[in-house]
Parts: sequence; C-alpha cells; structure tokens
Amino acid sequence: MSWYDALEAGELTVRPSVEAAKRFGVSIDRMSVSASAGTPLAEVLAAVERSTADVIVLRYPARDTTWFSALASGPRQALLADTVVYWSLAVGKGQRPAPLAGFTTRVEESADDELVDDVVADIFGDSGNHYCATPVFDRARALAGRQDWGRRRIADTGAVVLRGPDRRVLALAAIDQRRSWTEIELAGVVPAEQGRGRYGHLLAGIEDACTSRRLVVSAQAHQTGIQRVWARYGFEPVHSLLTVHLVAAG
Repeated sequence: MSWYDALEAGELTVRPSVEAAKRFGVSIDRMSVSASAGTPLAEVLAAVERSTADVIVLRYPARDTTWFSALASGPRQALLADTVVYWSLAVGKGQRPAPLAGFTTRVEESADDELVDDVVADIFGDSGNHYCATPVFDRARALAGRQDWGRRRIADTGAVVLRGPDRRVLALAAIDQRRSWTEIELAGVVPAEQGRGRYGHLLAGIEDACTSRRLVVSAQAHQTGIQRVWARYGFEPVHSLLTVHLVAAG
C-alpha cells in the first residue's frame, strides 16, 4: 500500500480491485485506514457489512490491537495476511557507500522486462506477499501480478538503474515522485550481483534522483534483511499496519 494511503489519507478509503479480481477470478474490495484518518472501528465494520465482494483486503494501523477480534467475530472469515513497516529518510542524510570507479546510477526511460521479472521474483518469490495468506489466491498468479505491475510501472515512469563498468544492469528501482516525498515502490539487485554491496549504491542513486525532501519505503515485517540495510543507510521506521483478508462465507 502506498505511503499516501498508509499515512496521509484523511478518511477510510474503499475501492474495488479490478485487475486483481480478473487475475484471481473473485471479486475484491480494498479498504484502508491511514495513520492520520482517525477512523473509528464502527465505521470500518459498517463498510465491511456493506461490501458484497468475495474478499475484502483491509489494511489498518497495527496500533489498533482490538480491531482484529471484532473483525473475526463477524460473518466473514478473518485471516491475518501480513504486517507492513514504513520507513523514512531525510534526503541528503543517507549513509552513502564510497563511489566505485566506472559505476553509474541514473534515471532511464525503460528497463528490460526479464530483468524486472527477475528482481520482482527475487523479492517476493520465496516470502510471497499478502495474497499467499488466503487459499483462494493462487501464489503463482500473485507473483505474476507483481511482475506485471513492475513492468507497467517502469514502462510508465522509467527506473533508477545502477550499471557497472561494462554497462550491465546491476540493480534497478521504480520510484513515485510526489511534492512532499519520494516513494521507493520497487527496488532490487539482479540475482547474479547480490551480496556485493550493490543495494547501497542503488539507494544513493535513488537519493540523487529525489525531487522532494523525504525518501520513503515499505516492506513486509518478515523481510528483516532489507530493513537492516535501510537502517544502516539511515532510514527510520515510522509506521506499521496490518493486512487482514475478510473472506465471505461459501
């Protein structure tokens, strides 16, 4: 879920997930409560009751610890799908690695689709994503959806690309530039280059590309390895939310 939806949106948001519904063959509503919305539980429960979707993907602040029991007491099956942690860095404050001779990082208009697929598969292939928590969602289709999104996103907005001296792509990222923040939507090192410190150089390139004062990023809570990298670079955790799937009976 985007930084805006997780932290900035002023009210409960509800919208159908058309692409995911086509992919999985079930109707899906997405509901989200941001950190600043102040939405009461009663309003969320009323929205859940009104929904006719087969599955509701609900995300709300993890601090609201009493909500899950209320959701689980309703007519829908409540499945805890994941926890997402949001991190923030003041642009210019990153702990950048020393430059490497011949390495360049810049925004490029496109990226090879196979490379994008490889990076997405490496990020989500083993650990999965929140869809994997519910049997109605096929794991392979969930990954294919992430890969399709990654290709389309980079085709629309370009990518921050790290290249080595031989001009091969070593790492890439998709970012969303807003007035008040820049969000890392996807970032990873190609599998053959992992374990060689490339990610820090990618972060430095992303920081250079920022047009705002704040760089933000998120990950599932169990993805501790990448969050340690962010912490070393200077990011700080600022918010966490829960994802709950509410599945209609029958």
